[in-house]
Amino acid sequence: MPRPSFFHHLHPPSIPWRESRFTYTFGLGGLAVFLFLVLCFTGALALFYYVPSLEEANESVQALTFLAPYGWLVRGLHYWAAQALVVVSVLHLLRVALTGAYKRPRRFNWLLGMILLVAILFLNFTGYALRWDQDIAWALLMGTNLLKSIPALGPAVYGSLVGGPEIGASTVVRFYGWHIFGLAVPAFILIAWHIFRVRRDGGISHVEEESQPPRFSRDDLIPREGLATLIATVVLFALTMLFPPSLAPAAGFRRPQGSPLPDDPAAPWFFIWVQELLRLGDPFLMGVLIPSFILAALVLVPYVIDSNDSGVARWFNREGRLAQWIALGVVIVLTALTIVGALR
Repeated sequence: MPRPSFFHHLHPPSIPWRESRFTYTFGLGGLAVFLFLVLCFTGALALFYYVPSLEEANESVQALTFLAPYGWLVRGLHYWAAQALVVVSVLHLLRVALTGAYKRPRRFNWLLGMILLVAILFLNFTGYALRWDQDIAWALLMGTNLLKSIPALGPAVYGSLVGGPEIGASTVVRFYGWHIFGLAVPAFILIAWHIFRVRRDGGISHVEEESQPPRFSRDDLIPREGLATLIATVVLFALTMLFPPSLAPAAGFRRPQGSPLPDDPAAPWFFIWVQELLRLGDPFLMGVLIPSFILAALVLVPYVIDSNDSGVARWFNREGRLAQWIALGVVIVLTALTIVGALR
């Protein structure tokens, strides 16, 4: 019998048969890890060409896309892996909520997952801004100006983020630093911690039974994960070749040769729901307080809203009905706002 490989040691020797079924996890957690690794690899390659300066940021992305050998492929894979990671992370969160997998002893891991979701959203936003083209101009202006609406601390936080009283030369460097050292590196550490906690908390969430349930060996699990990884890779390559990410001319932002700001403000798709909320009222209330309230409600799910230990690993368990409605309601409302905003 061959000795276990490195990939074998990433898994427990076996997992419960019932929870190994695709219809329980849909492979979302493993797919999220794979997409993040794709982002790390392609991002590292892109760093060889990207220049974080007001004059050269957009030009360096243009060079990567149109001049560097296979640069278009690196950028396309990076872009689509980032978009897919947002979708997969939200679906993973929803799956955990609907199966009660956030309950003891996995409450802290739910908190880590929420922090990771926020980090992923801002990783996408900072990466989106680093293109420094006219398509990101309004999103960057609106996103950073929201900070000014925070009472007392707003102007100071805004200045520290953009590097001055307004968006300028140092803003690119600040976002570059945040994207890599302020978000990507911490996210890598959090993902490793998240995986470690899964193992420490007893592996995948499962129903505790007095009798020994059937088990699914990791020797059978790894080929299944390999096939899923291959399919995900093919999909990423197909999206990259069929729908390459757009790249507009450089934005103005105090740069004479830059293109003017577009007439219609447009946020990146994963923040369109915030843009729609801003249409309804006060920027601080709609753009800061309400998103913060939504995040706080989700964080408190296993600690306050559903502290019951029963119902773990059961779809739509009765004990967690309120938590399920909250998670479903948040996803449905934010998706509806996104669709409405995208159709405007």
